[in-house]
Amino acid sequence: MVGIPAVSHVLPSLEIIRELVARGHRVTYANAPAVADLITPTGAAFVPCTSVLPVADNNWPDEPFAAMGLFLDDAMQALPQLRAVYDPDPADLYLYDIGAYAARALAESQGRPLMQLSPTFVGWDGYEEDVAVHLRRLPGADAYHAKFSQWLASCGATTTGVDAFSGRPARALALITRAMQPHADRVDTDTVTFVGPCFNPGTEMDGWARPVDAERVLLVSLGSAFTRRPEFYRQCLAAYGDLPGWHVVLQIGKYTDPRELGDIPSNVEVHSWVPQRAILEQADAFVTHAGMGGCSEGLMSGVPMIAVPQGAEQPMNADRLVELGVARRIDTPDATAEALRAALDDLVTDPEVARRSAQLRADARSEGGTRRAADLIENMLV
Repeated sequence: MVGIPAVSHVLPSLEIIRELVARGHRVTYANAPAVADLITPTGAAFVPCTSVLPVADNNWPDEPFAAMGLFLDDAMQALPQLRAVYDPDPADLYLYDIGAYAARALAESQGRPLMQLSPTFVGWDGYEEDVAVHLRRLPGADAYHAKFSQWLASCGATTTGVDAFSGRPARALALITRAMQPHADRVDTDTVTFVGPCFNPGTEMDGWARPVDAERVLLVSLGSAFTRRPEFYRQCLAAYGDLPGWHVVLQIGKYTDPRELGDIPSNVEVHSWVPQRAILEQADAFVTHAGMGGCSEGLMSGVPMIAVPQGAEQPMNADRLVELGVARRIDTPDATAEALRAALDDLVTDPEVARRSAQLRADARSEGGTRRAADLIENMLV
């Protein structure tokens, strides 16, 4: 497995790696040392591969091709590191994250099979016309494609078109519930299999206990990257603090100092990081940034959501949750205490939201998850 050191890209596949190790496979996982502590508990042999992605300080450029260029730069410097390890000892199968371009170049140059593990939605029939053609008109597009093409011509890859190479390979697993996939009916299911979020059901309740006096539980989390939002957290405290019957778990990440929040109401617990799945399995509502991981965990737990998108694909995800009938969307400038409170009241009193949440929970859990993903990977080894 070859990944990138963004936590939201590492967590989705960890249980698959753990399952493959448990089945007796020799598994290595190449990634930056910063995420080694997440990977080594799976039993995979960690292979250090330095990265130049700005995940430590979350300092991503706003321009799309400037951000995309960082992934290309990362691949260019990662490939020699991977070659030093895997050219003398090639893998029988390469698994790779969507952002780990060097892994695909390595596998193609060695003539080895590969499978992409996507922690977010995949391309669909017509994606080029719907999305890519518009991207090509943005500043920086020509320079990016020229640089990428030059690298492909020299790195040993057999897929030489930039769009084809950065798209999905012949086999891919989408680690999301099919309900979150845009234009799911136009996805080529001969190459892509939706296995849903891959968790360990045995650990879903570990790490957090619902207070015995809590009538209802609300989790507020903006994930791992977009967490420098003290004003938003203060609005949440004003909206939900001392709300009768509600216990609130507020995750503020590592970029916000708890002292910036002011007085903490007695029904609120504040943490920099929480066992999110464990809480969601016991929660009644979820305020989320609508990252794909959070969306998937919310759907798997059958919890209605208030989506407050922060960036990247999150606005699209938020709109999808609303379309599915399980969420309300509030953009950050509009996330006043009054709006947040009204959205929660609306969600938990709407019987249709409860019905849809339960149905989508059942659908997500029927997609197979970790064991099905491991089975499909093993089939590639035959």
